[in-house]
Amino acid sequence: MTLRIVAMGFGAWVLAVGAAFAAPYPAMAPLAQYRSASDADEIALARSAAPPSVSKDADVLILGAKGYDTAAKGTNGFVCIVERAWANDFGKDDFWNPKVRGPICFNPASAKSVLPTYLTRTQWVLAGMSQDEMIVRTKAALASGAITPPEPGAMCFMLSKGGYLSDTGGHWHPHLMFFAARTAPSTWGANLPGSPVQGGVSGTEPFTLFYVLLAKWSDGTPAEMKM
Repeated sequence: MTLRIVAMGFGAWVLAVGAAFAAPYPAMAPLAQYRSASDADEIALARSAAPPSVSKDADVLILGAKGYDTAAKGTNGFVCIVERAWANDFGKDDFWNPKVRGPICFNPASAKSVLPTYLTRTQWVLAGMSQDEMIVRTKAALASGAITPPEPGAMCFMLSKGGYLSDTGGHWHPHLMFFAARTAPSTWGANLPGSPVQGGVSGTEPFTLFYVLLAKWSDGTPAEMKM
């Protein structure tokens, strides 16, 4: 390292080190990188979020040029979509990661009270807003009551082994997620030794998110339960 510093000059070395530790996805990539190869591919991936007994009768939304569009109408009140990286909390390294695909199927309560916030954020993203602009708008929506706490019973399925949730976790584990008004995770027994429940307070939205890992993917095949 010392020889390299001498050869390249200290200033250049500082710039090189800074670049090495820069955010991996500092800005939004071209929209095409976030789109699926076809509508059929996206519909299939969205439905894979839940068991077929649930997803076959769910609405399916797919990412379009200005937001999510309805690709299939269901009858059971569930809504299946594929989330992109901007579902993350603001400021996360993966916020603009174009590889992220998060198949998720919302039950009726979460489709009404949780999903709309993500759909609105997607419209902001596709309109070219920065994270700072979206933070301002989110705070204003919270203050006005446009964003409300989740309805009682709000939950969703994330059981797809075809998803890609982050560069570090890949498709991670099949799990259920439960949305509750902001509360201490310990009230659910979350994050305690031996507890199957994990959770934490959302960075921006008015809820606490709990999740429980499962042993099988939506297609019934076993999942490795290693943490």
